[in-house]
Amino acid sequence: MRRALTLFSIGAMLAFASSQLLASGNIQNGKQKAATCFACHGVDGNGIDPQYPRLAGQYNLYLQQVLHEYKDGQRNNPIMKGMASTLSDQDIEDVAAYFSSLPTKLSTLKGHIQGDK
Repeated sequence: MRRALTLFSIGAMLAFASSQLLASGNIQNGKQKAATCFACHGVDGNGIDPQYPRLAGQYNLYLQQVLHEYKDGQRNNPIMKGMASTLSDQDIEDVAAYFSSLPTKLSTLKGHIQGDK
């Protein structure tokens, strides 16, 4: 019984900690900070041209990770590195919160994967 209670307590602490990590970013601030993103990715996050990724409805933490990777050079794209280099950690959280909150128009990956015809 004591072991079960200890495991339950540890599980509860981990669940609380992970929910705090996922609950980051301000959608309204993100919309304002994402204004420069709209030129390529659209205000609705669904891109103005097929060459630009659709950001609407993507996972928040995925968007944060990608922006950090552009910022620190792990992803090699000069345009995105320039855009991401000016963002603080809070800016990244806010922008990711905004785009992840939008409804996606992507119903399938057909035609949206590099090399797909």
